[in-house]
Amino acid sequence: MAGSLDLPVVDLASPDLRAAAESVRQACVEHGFFYVTNHGVDRGLLEAVFAESKRFFDLPMEEKMALQRGANHRGYTPPYAEKLDASSEFVGDLKESFYIGPIEDGDMQNDVNQWPSGECFSSWKETMKLYIESAMYTGKRIVSLIALGLDLDIEFFQKIGALDCPSTFLRLLHYPGEVSESDSGNYGASAHSDYGLITLLVTDGTPGLQICREKDRNPQLWEDVHHVDGSYVACRALIVNIGDLLERWTNCVFRSTLHRVVAVGKERYSIAFFLDPNPDTVVRCLESCCSEACPPRFPPIRSGNYIAGRINSTYK
Repeated sequence: MAGSLDLPVVDLASPDLRAAAESVRQACVEHGFFYVTNHGVDRGLLEAVFAESKRFFDLPMEEKMALQRGANHRGYTPPYAEKLDASSEFVGDLKESFYIGPIEDGDMQNDVNQWPSGECFSSWKETMKLYIESAMYTGKRIVSLIALGLDLDIEFFQKIGALDCPSTFLRLLHYPGEVSESDSGNYGASAHSDYGLITLLVTDGTPGLQICREKDRNPQLWEDVHHVDGSYVACRALIVNIGDLLERWTNCVFRSTLHRVVAVGKERYSIAFFLDPNPDTVVRCLESCCSEACPPRFPPIRSGNYIAGRINSTYK
C-alpha cells in the first residue's frame, strides 16, 4: 500500500521571485519533487504532443522498431529493453518510449534524431520541436529559482556554462493497460532517481507515479503523486523533480528522490523533458553547501561522463 502525498505547488507567475525561490528550496530539501503552475507551456501544444505520441505508440511494433534507439539514444525503445532498478527480478520494465535528443542550434539539417515518416506524421517533428523550445524556456526559469534558493546569483548556472548547449532529451512514454500474469508485480518504470539537473514531467492524469522520499529507509515508504491542474485555464501542472547531479552540486542539501510507476490496469501516457548540464560542465560541491564539519561527499565529475554511465547501465 502507498500513502497519499500533497507535493508543494510553485506558481511561476508569482511576482515575488524570492518567495518563489524559497518555495522551490523547501520543496527540493523536503521532497525532491514539486508542481509548477502558470508555467507558460501552451495547453493546445501539450494536447498536440499527447495526441502525436499516442498516434506513434498505436503503430504496429514492426513500424516502431524501424526507428529503434541506436547508440546515441535517439528513437524508439520497446518494452523490457530498459531496467531502471538493477535489483528487479524482471528482465526489464513494462513501458515503451521514444527519445528525442538535442537539436543543435535549432538546425534541423544537422539533426541526428530519428523521426517518424513525414508523409504519415506531417506535423510530428514540428510539434515536438515547439514543445522542446517551450519546455526549455520554462526549465531555465525553474533553474534560476533553484539558484536563487541556494543564495546564488539568479544566473549562476548560466554563468558557469551549464546551460550553454545543455544536454536535453524529450521522452515520450507509454505504459500498458492490461498486464500478463507473468508480469504480475513488474513496474511500468522500476525505482530510480533521475541523473541530471531537473526533469519536467506532464502526465495524462492517469495515476501510477509514486515517490520514496527516504532512500535508505527499510522498509521503503512509497507515496502516490496526484494529478493537479496547472493554471486558471486548467492546463496540466508540470511535475518537477531534481536529479543526481543537483544533489552532488548541493552536497545532499537537495536530495534526488526515488520514484517509480506502478501498473494500474489502465493505459498511461506521459511526457518527460530532461534538462541536464552541458556535457563538459564539471559538477563540484558548491562552497555554500560544504564546510569543515560537512566536507564534500562526492568528487568533481564531468556531467557527460556521469550521465552516460548511468544511461548505459539501464540497458541489457
